[in-house]
This record gives sequence, structure tokens and C-alpha cells, in this order.
Amino acid sequence: QVRLVESGGGLVQAGGSLRLSCVASGRPLSSYVMGWFRQAPGKEREFVAAIKWSGTSLYYVDSVKGRFTISRDNAKNTVYLQMNSLKPEDTAVYYCAAKMGQVVVTHTSYGYWGQGTQVTVSS
Repeated sequence: QVRLVESGGGLVQAGGSLRLSCVASGRPLSSYVMGWFRQAPGKEREFVAAIKWSGTSLYYVDSVKGRFTISRDNAKNTVYLQMNSLKPEDTAVYYCAAKMGQVVVTHTSYGYWGQGTQVTVSS
């Protein structure tokens, strides 16, 4: 069992920044992929970014490339999502997720989820 707890969401003006954190606990995470997803009201859950826990491979959806950065701190069992130049369309509940194996962008492939943290970007 893997437990994920997100934090760091909030209300920010367009152009601002937030850093989300996801603390993971439970099984050894060296074989896991950690992902960030988001879901806006009335929309499907969307892949945002992912990182392999044991490597440096990074993956982003096109709409956040150059603005968001995913990183991890193995010593703290924490994955971060640094979000810069935020736009109103980034408004959503952001979820941390984990899966074993390779990176995929399909949310149904991730077996472990956090509770989500709300990010609201005002115009």
C-alpha cells in the first residue's frame, strides 16, 4: 500500500506561482512512477506531469511545458510540482498518483491517489 498526501494548493493571481508537494509513504518507491493529474469541474482528469522515482525521466503535457517543473526528493519521499506563470485555465483540483513500471498518461493506470489539492488562478 502506498499513501499519498498532497499540499500546497491555493488561490493565486494569473502569472503567479505555487509549489505542490506530495509526500509518499508505505512500500519502497524505487520502482514507482509518480504523476500529477488535474481535474477541472465538468472535465476529465488530465495528465500533467510524471517522473520516475529512480531516475530523471520527466514527462509533461504540452500545455504546461516551460511553466511547470516536476521534481523529487528521495530523502523526504516527496514529489513536487513547481507551477509558474499560472493561467486561469490551470484552475483545477490537482492529484498526486503512483504506479509501478513505466510512465503512462492514462489516469486509470495509476493505482494510488492522494486526496487532491485545489488550485485556483484568478484573472
